[in-house]
Amino acid sequence: MKTPFDLSFVSGYGRVFKIFDDQDSGNICFGVETDGKRLFIKYAGAPTQRYDGEPEDAIGRLKATVPVYQDLAHPHLVRLLGAEEIGGGYAAVFEWSGAECMSRQYPRSRKRFQQMTPEARLSVFADILDFHAHVAEKGYVAIDFYDGSIMYDFSLGKTVICDIDVYAKRPYTNRMGRMWGSSRFMAPEEFQLGAAIDEVTNVYLMGATAFVLFAGNDRTREGWPLNGDLYEVAARAVCPERSGRQASIRQFMAEWFSAGGGSAAQAAARDGG
Repeated sequence: MKTPFDLSFVSGYGRVFKIFDDQDSGNICFGVETDGKRLFIKYAGAPTQRYDGEPEDAIGRLKATVPVYQDLAHPHLVRLLGAEEIGGGYAAVFEWSGAECMSRQYPRSRKRFQQMTPEARLSVFADILDFHAHVAEKGYVAIDFYDGSIMYDFSLGKTVICDIDVYAKRPYTNRMGRMWGSSRFMAPEEFQLGAAIDEVTNVYLMGATAFVLFAGNDRTREGWPLNGDLYEVAARAVCPERSGRQASIRQFMAEWFSAGGGSAAQAAARDGG
């Protein structure tokens, strides 16, 4: 902390077994346990070391995330259990997940993911597609999604998506110039002040995600480990020109599954058929 701050209220949620404090968002997070049940607490209001803004702004942003998690509730999204004003700030309470993050900041977990069979990794990507089709159908756009938002529970074989705090309702316009996010995942319009950010932007995001998950962000045909048809689907999605991309995530999914990115049963189930 930049200055002393009383966090004793956290003990009211349970015994703290993990602290996540290396963040620049203004949040500090805790893993807590009580009566054998684990929770993840995200708290705003403390003067965290790496945050340069005002605690009140961090509180406002965290409050704004609550309806996003509620609206976008999904089997692959980390589950929000509740939220409240407490300790002079604001806490959002999530179900704890034993899943491991796929980000390159976590090299051990990332290596485990890369060692999974192609079929297992394709299943993870299919879960990501399914969630983002849901996002689009709920009238939202994904913002600041990257590999740090992807977790995988190796014991349960389950994909878990987290950190969707800045997903936003459509219509949405780029009011920043360079928006939040990792450049590896960002469409050209996410760097253009005044540009529309919409489902076609998120088609680019899904293509970029495929290249990161399967090819280590190598977008050449030579660096692509799956079949050529899947490469063409992903490459079309990351076309710099919006008109060159698939028109929707559902269209991307249809092309991806048809090209061999999952079983026919998977494709039918995810299409609602």
